[in-house]
Amino acid sequence: MAHHSLYFPRLPLVSGQLQSLWRHRLRATALSAALSALLGLAVAQALPRGPATAVATLTVMVTSLVVGFIAGLTVRSRWVAVPIILTHILAVEIGRLDVAGPTVNGLRLNEPFGILALALGRGFHGLVGLLPMVIGVFWGVVMAMRLGGRAPGRFPKKRLIITTLAMVLLAELIALPASNPSIVNADGSPRPNSIAGLEKVRLGGKDQWLMLRGYHTDSPVVLYLSGGPGQSDLPFSRVMFDDLAQHFVVVSWDQRGTGKSYASLDPTATLTLEQAVSDTVELTRYLCQRFGEEKIYLLGESWGTTLGVLAVQQHPELYHAWIGSGQMVSQRETDRRIYRDLLTLAAAEKDGALAAKLRAYGEPPYRDTPYANAFIFSQYGRLYRPYSPPCSYLQRGSDANLGPWGIWGQEYSLVEKVNVLRGLIDMFSILYPQLQTVDFRDTVQRLEIPVYILDGKAELAARRDLALEWFEQLEAPQKQWLSFENAAHSVAFEQFEALAKLMVDTVLPETYPTR
Repeated sequence: MAHHSLYFPRLPLVSGQLQSLWRHRLRATALSAALSALLGLAVAQALPRGPATAVATLTVMVTSLVVGFIAGLTVRSRWVAVPIILTHILAVEIGRLDVAGPTVNGLRLNEPFGILALALGRGFHGLVGLLPMVIGVFWGVVMAMRLGGRAPGRFPKKRLIITTLAMVLLAELIALPASNPSIVNADGSPRPNSIAGLEKVRLGGKDQWLMLRGYHTDSPVVLYLSGGPGQSDLPFSRVMFDDLAQHFVVVSWDQRGTGKSYASLDPTATLTLEQAVSDTVELTRYLCQRFGEEKIYLLGESWGTTLGVLAVQQHPELYHAWIGSGQMVSQRETDRRIYRDLLTLAAAEKDGALAAKLRAYGEPPYRDTPYANAFIFSQYGRLYRPYSPPCSYLQRGSDANLGPWGIWGQEYSLVEKVNVLRGLIDMFSILYPQLQTVDFRDTVQRLEIPVYILDGKAELAARRDLALEWFEQLEAPQKQWLSFENAAHSVAFEQFEALAKLMVDTVLPETYPTR
């Protein structure tokens, strides 16, 4: 005992309350569980989807560590980690019962998409919330032993220290901010009068993020609307639109609930198609005011084409021209045609498993959004006509090494990398069903500004045929259908060089007379 006391000296200044809790371990355990539950309820109210910013994540880590430490100190047993973790999880789940989205709703472990939702939602929250709590328990027990003059026995000190250091490293990585590289001259010096940065703006009462890049701040402005709903394209637009940024100020926007703007997803009752259009118009006015322009250009990709056309229809006075890439017309009709095309494919290839899966989901619109949609998306490659994207597109993407969905891009902090995927899942599940009533063939038969549609000849017939049908009936001051052999859905990216040339040689002279 004398040997142990050298490392765990008896400290007589232990409070009477603490000694009482040590004598009544059951009472101490109950109090610790209650404290953990209170923290869980607080987290559920403040962060119903778990921490979505660096500050929120670090706050959760610290508070969980403190609660765990208190539990370990008062109970003097590492097994207290079990009840406090269980009560914490239960409190979080009860506190967010009214929150919608795959990352917080019921488990779907029979679906690959459900496993991903579990990992991104509860998995990430558990990593930054429960792991620090367990570490706190162990350190609390160590402190209790020291205060009580007892040796910890066969205590995993080395593993505890290693795990603690790993948590500290994780916290440091979480604290690292996102960045956006400057636009520089050939010698590496910052280019005068250029703009390159990430900015937060408030749209519709919600914080949302922009990336602005332009070699000359006095150039015309292009607002790019990404696809999805729920997709964040910041790294891709930085890399693929660099040619465009030499002649325009290119603004890429993480819409509410996506990527860097994921934390603004709730309350989902206010995340409507009408609000998304309103946010687009509000952002447009902000950009006009900021850059001293009467109008800007609007470029959309996939879901962004739905959003963009609706914004142009409501406020044509704000836009020089509309440029659509992967133009959508009727999401519901497109989904039905894709469903039937896949059934035809399954029959032709005698793929009984595919046919059975499709019939189990039923014809769109799917009741099981987004799980059915995720499976259908995974089959798109079987319907595309084979084609070869330009080498410049493949090379530029390879050199940038942005990773799946662009999550390696430096535009995202560590938490925002998780948010890129969370937003794609949760925002999609909320907004996609609202698109089922949209059909431009009936509701948008005229636009009051010039229209340029970028067409990939390898696009899915279910999308391309509808876009052609709508374009042929569309009335506009002028309109152009520009086809590319080696492109499919993401024409603006795949044909980024042609896009820049089109904008400079054709669109600007035709629509920006003061240039």
